[in-house]
Amino acid sequence: MGYAQTIKGTITDSLGKAVPYANAKLTTGSNLIIAFSTSDNKGNYSLAVPADADKSSLKVEISSVGYKKQSKVITNVTASYNFKLSSTNNALEAVTVKNKRPRITARGDTLNYSAADFTSPQDRVIGDVIKRLPGVEMDDNGKIKYNGKAISSLYIGGDNLLDDKYNIATKTIPNGVVDKVQIMENHQPIKALKDKVVSDDVAMNLTIKSDAKMQMVGQGNMGGGLPGKYDGNINAMMFKDKYKAINYVKGNNVGIEVQNDLISHNLSAYLSRLDNNKPDNLLSLGAAGNPNLPTNRYLFNRSGLVNLNNLVNIKKDVQLKANLSYLHDRQLQQYSKVRETYLPNDTIRFTELQDNRRRPDLLRAQTTLNINKSQYYLNNNLIADYEHNASYSGLNATGTPGSLQNLANRKFDLSNEFNIMKTGNGGNVYEGYSYINRLSNPERRILEPGINQDIFNNNEPYTQLVQTVNIPTFFTNNYVSLKRSGNTFTQSYKAGFSLQSQQLESALSVVQTDGDVAQASNTATNNLDWFKSKVYGEAAIDMPGEKFKLNMRLPVSLQNINFSEAKYAVDQRLTRLYFDPHVSVRYNTSAEQYVSAAYNYRNDIGDITQAYRGDILLNYRTLQANSADLSERKTQTAILGYTYRKAIKMFFWGVNAMYSHVNLNNITSSQITSTFQRQIVLPYANDMDMFTLSGNVSKYVYPLHTTFAGGYTWQNNKLNQFLNGLLLPYNTIANSINSSVETKISNRINVSYKINAVRTLSRSSVAGAGSTNVTQLQHQGAFNYNPTSNLFLKLSGDHYFTSQAIGSNLNYSFADFSARFKVNKFKSDIELNILNIFDTKTYSSPLLTANNYVNSVYTLPGRMATMKVSFNF
Repeated sequence: MGYAQTIKGTITDSLGKAVPYANAKLTTGSNLIIAFSTSDNKGNYSLAVPADADKSSLKVEISSVGYKKQSKVITNVTASYNFKLSSTNNALEAVTVKNKRPRITARGDTLNYSAADFTSPQDRVIGDVIKRLPGVEMDDNGKIKYNGKAISSLYIGGDNLLDDKYNIATKTIPNGVVDKVQIMENHQPIKALKDKVVSDDVAMNLTIKSDAKMQMVGQGNMGGGLPGKYDGNINAMMFKDKYKAINYVKGNNVGIEVQNDLISHNLSAYLSRLDNNKPDNLLSLGAAGNPNLPTNRYLFNRSGLVNLNNLVNIKKDVQLKANLSYLHDRQLQQYSKVRETYLPNDTIRFTELQDNRRRPDLLRAQTTLNINKSQYYLNNNLIADYEHNASYSGLNATGTPGSLQNLANRKFDLSNEFNIMKTGNGGNVYEGYSYINRLSNPERRILEPGINQDIFNNNEPYTQLVQTVNIPTFFTNNYVSLKRSGNTFTQSYKAGFSLQSQQLESALSVVQTDGDVAQASNTATNNLDWFKSKVYGEAAIDMPGEKFKLNMRLPVSLQNINFSEAKYAVDQRLTRLYFDPHVSVRYNTSAEQYVSAAYNYRNDIGDITQAYRGDILLNYRTLQANSADLSERKTQTAILGYTYRKAIKMFFWGVNAMYSHVNLNNITSSQITSTFQRQIVLPYANDMDMFTLSGNVSKYVYPLHTTFAGGYTWQNNKLNQFLNGLLLPYNTIANSINSSVETKISNRINVSYKINAVRTLSRSSVAGAGSTNVTQLQHQGAFNYNPTSNLFLKLSGDHYFTSQAIGSNLNYSFADFSARFKVNKFKSDIELNILNIFDTKTYSSPLLTANNYVNSVYTLPGRMATMKVSFNF
C-alpha cells in the first residue's frame, strides 16, 4: 500500500502575524489543481499530495484578499514551505459569473446534483427531477439506481423518515423545495462502525431549501371525468431539522396504483439479514400476472390510501419515528390465456378465461427508536402488519367450464427488532441483537361447482371443492458480537442462535349436493409439526482503506430440523453443519474509478412447504405433495465489475459479470394434461446455471442540454424440467438493450424518448423438444411545451411490438395528452388529462420460459378524460 505525503507550512504577514483563511493550492506543471485547503487561525496549512501525482513539477500557490500572491516550487515534499505575504491596496474589480450549465460537484464519496439545474417547467415532484439526473435511473416501480446499483435508502435532510419505501418521497415532495440531490457511496449509516466496517451501499439524500424548512408544505387536488372517474389527494409535509413529516390521503379510480407508494425496494435484502424465511401465501386463483404496461393502462381500480410518516429528533442523534398506512382497494381484471407446454413430439395446450375481483385491505404500523452516536448505537423497530384479501374469479377453462372461485386470507404479522452497540476502550465495538416474529395467515378457497369429479369425488357430481391452509409461525434470532478495530483492519466475531416453530394445517374437502362434507381423498389433509434450531458463529475481517477495501465473512452454522406427522408416518430429524464463506473486494484505480469482485457460497435447506405429504390444491388445476427429503441447495455466486465516474463531465458507465451455479438434491416432477397438473417433489440430483453480463452508460452533453443513457444485459439460464416422466434440459437466453434521451431544447420545450428491446430464445438438447423465440420492442416518448409561463402542454405515447416464432406479430399504440394552466394568484393549477387517445381496449402479452409459452390477452379501460384542480398551501 502507498501512503499519501503532506506538504505543510505557515502563512504570516510582513509583521509575522498569522494570516487565517488564506487559500493554498497545489498545482502541477500544467497548472492543474490537485489539492486545495485554507489556513487555520494560526496560519497553518497542509496539502495532501495524491499518491499518483507527478512530484517532479509541483508548486504551492498562496493567495488572500489584501495580500499579493506568492508561489514556491516544491523540491522536497517532506520539507516545510512557509510564506510571508506583503499587503496590497488594489481594489477588487466587480465580477459577474454567468453559468447556464447544470452543476454537479463531488467531494469524497458524495456527489451533489443541483436540483434546480435539472428541473424542467413541467416537473411537479422531485421524482420527475431524479429520473433525469445523469448516472441515475428510475424504473416504472420507482426503484432508483446509481450507476447500475440500487440505492439502500433515501434520506430527507439527513433523516431516514421512510426506510426503503422512498416512493412516498419521490411521488409527493415538490421539486421546488429540494436544493440538492446527493449520492453517498460506501454509505455506513451507523456512526459507531464508520471507518471500521466496509459498506458498499449507495444512499441518496435530499437537502431541503432553507425557506422550505420554516413552514409546512402542502398540496391538494380533486378531479373527475368520464366515464365515471375521480382522482384526488391532500398532503401536508414538514422538513424542519427537529421534525419531519409526510402525511397524505389519496384515492382514485383512474388506474393509479396507490399501493406502489408502499413498495419496499430492498425487502429481499432485509429478510435475508433477519434470516427469517417467512411462509408466503400457498393458495391462489391461478390468475395471470399483470401485463408489461404502466398500471394506468390496464388497471380497473377503486383505491384509497392513508399514509402517515412522522419523525422527531428528540435531541442530537436521538430520534423517534412512526409510520402508519392503511390501503383499501377494489381491482378488476379480465383476461384470456393460452398456455402451451412443449414436449418431444407433443404439445399440451391449455386455455382459460377469468373475470377477477380483488379487495385488499392492508394496515401497517411501525415505530422506531434510533440513537446513533459515535460511541453508542441503539435501534428498536416494532412492526405490526394486518392484511385481509378477498378475491373472486369467474372461471372458464379447459375441462373446467363455468366455475366460480372465492379466496380469502387474514394475515397478522407482528415483529420486533432490537439492536444495540457500544464502543469500549481501544475502539472495540460490542453488539447485541434480538429479533422476534409471530405470524399467522389462514387461507380459504372455494370452487363451485366441484371440478375434476374423476379425481376428487369418484366421478360423481358435487357442489364445492374447499381448500384451507394455515402455517402459524414463531421465529426468533439472537446474537452477540465483538468488533476489534485496528489501524488497517477490523476483526469481527459473532455468536448466536435462531429458533423456528411452525405447524402446517390444511384440508381439501368436497361438499356434496346434499350438503355433506367429506375429505377429497385419504391424502387430503396435513397436520405437520416443524421445529428448526440453528446455532451459528462467524469471524469477519473488514479493511476500509482509501484505495483497497476488503470484507470477508466466515460463518459456520449447526442446524437441526425436526418435523413429524403421525398420519403419514413422518418423523424425521436432520442435522447439518454448514460453512458459507463470503468475500468481496474493491480497488479504487483512481478517485472516481474502481474494480470490484465478490464470491459467495451458500447452503440452504428446505422449509415446511417442502415437508408435507398430503395433497394441497395450490390453484384450481395444480395439486401438489412431497415424497422426497427436504431440498438441500448449494449456491455459488461470483461477481466481477468495473465502475467509472467523471463527475465534472457528467459521464458514468459500468460493466458487471455474474455466474451462479446451484446444486439441488431433488426436482419437481409434473404430470400435465390439458385439464390438470399434479406436482410431486422427487429425489434427483439437479443443477442450474446462470450467466449474466450487463453494462450501463450515462452522459450529459452540455451543448445539447441532453442526457443520453443506455444499457445492455445478456443472460443465459440452464435448468432441467421433469415433465410427464421425461427429463428435459433447457437453455433460455435473453438479450435486452435499452436507450434513453432526455433533452432540453429550450426553456419552453423538452423531449424524452426511451426504447427497450428484449429477445428471448428457449431450446432443449433433447431431440424433438424444439425451440422457440420471442422478440419484444417498446418505445416511449414525450413532448413537453409551455407556450407561456402559466401554460404547460404534454403529448406522450407508447408503442409495443412483438415478433414471435409461433404466432403472428403484435402491434399496440397508446397516446396521452395533458394541459395544465397555473393560476399564480391563487396558488392553484387547472389540469386536463386525456388518457389512451386511440381507445385501445385489448392487449396481448406473451411470455416464454424454458418449454412453456403463455400468451395472455387483457381487457383495458379504454379512453378516459379527467379535469383536476390543484392548490398549494
